[in-house]
Amino acid sequence: MQPDELVKSVKLTSRERRFIKFASVEYGGQLYMTPQDFLESVVEQEPRPRLKRRVLSAKEIEQLRDSTPQLKRGSSQMFRNMRDKGIISYTEYLFLLSILTKPASGFQIAFNMFDTDGNQRVDKNEFLVIQRLLGGSVKERKDLDTYTQRALLSLVSANSLKNREETKPAQRSIMEKIFSFAWRDKRGINEDDKEEKNEEKKGKEGKDPQDNYINDDQGLQRRHNVDTMLQVHFFGKKGNSDLKFEGFRQFMENLQTEVLELEFHEFSKGHETISEVDFAKILLRYTYLDTDEYDMYLDRLLDRVKYGQGITFHEFKTFCQFLNNLEDFTIAMRMYTLADHPISKDEFHRAVKICTGIAQSEHLVSTVFAIFDADGDGLLSYKEFIAIMKDRLHRGFKSSAKNEGWEAFKSCVKQEMKSAV
Repeated sequence: MQPDELVKSVKLTSRERRFIKFASVEYGGQLYMTPQDFLESVVEQEPRPRLKRRVLSAKEIEQLRDSTPQLKRGSSQMFRNMRDKGIISYTEYLFLLSILTKPASGFQIAFNMFDTDGNQRVDKNEFLVIQRLLGGSVKERKDLDTYTQRALLSLVSANSLKNREETKPAQRSIMEKIFSFAWRDKRGINEDDKEEKNEEKKGKEGKDPQDNYINDDQGLQRRHNVDTMLQVHFFGKKGNSDLKFEGFRQFMENLQTEVLELEFHEFSKGHETISEVDFAKILLRYTYLDTDEYDMYLDRLLDRVKYGQGITFHEFKTFCQFLNNLEDFTIAMRMYTLADHPISKDEFHRAVKICTGIAQSEHLVSTVFAIFDADGDGLLSYKEFIAIMKDRLHRGFKSSAKNEGWEAFKSCVKQEMKSAV
């Protein structure tokens, strides 16, 4: 039974399942995404058709490292330009997902998470500390210094520990089986003779072959050393460059812009604008509305916008930046109207600008109200609006926000630090 077949019988999180589905390459028995895989995983429902995953050689890994651009040459088209010329690990996939939902005000917090010694520079070892926390064994985490533990713990809230589901030992063993299957198969180790070969290997080298695998909850990490696209991009081919905040901030902005451009161009077809209906389709594409509810929103918009002027990319981007500040908007609304009263266009416009520092265009706000104003009285039930936009923000991951994106990133760190205590 191959990994893709075996995984169907295992209960996985939506992130794990999506990574497995879109990862198109393998090296050393571990699955990796390419830059193109990552982009497709956040804008498409299904990956491109393929016969099988491409198995990379050590020489090909070296070629990928040499083709990775330096940080100063990064752009909002880097992932599209690289296509399949790079590899992205599962923990890096979590990190990249978290970037897509981070507001600009949170970029510094994200940087500080990696800057464990507080010197405003991140080196490769600091970057890999977080990698180990997300996917490493307890043994590896026990030697963290007190400052690092304190710095990491200060970034997560104790309350969210209650919301972290413990992975059952049985499930962990199944996941290890899935992601070490290819490694064993290439060496002719099947379930019948695995124990015998393990004993032979252990006798020769003093360790079990499975010691090559990290005992993580997801079973997606392997202990071999390989320079991924992000490691080379951030720290250079030799791994001795430091990552400063400005470069980190620019990378995050570029990635957010690239994904938004990809979505926008899917509908614009080379034009400078998308229609108001296409804008609504983008907003609603990751929601869990049934067909009748979905059609109701589009029909409502069509009835109210007879002659659309279109939505520019700038309008689309600024609105998506607002969605990344949705939690601040929610707090502002709770303080402004304790009785959960609907809000007017002016109130909405003012609250958005306060939360993001960016003014939305009058036309875009009118379009949003045309979509979400249920009775056409010019007032918006912001609670319903927020609930639907949270689905858009988390791009179709069915579990709660605490188990996806940035919350998942923090939750993983917190859970592992708890284990290290």
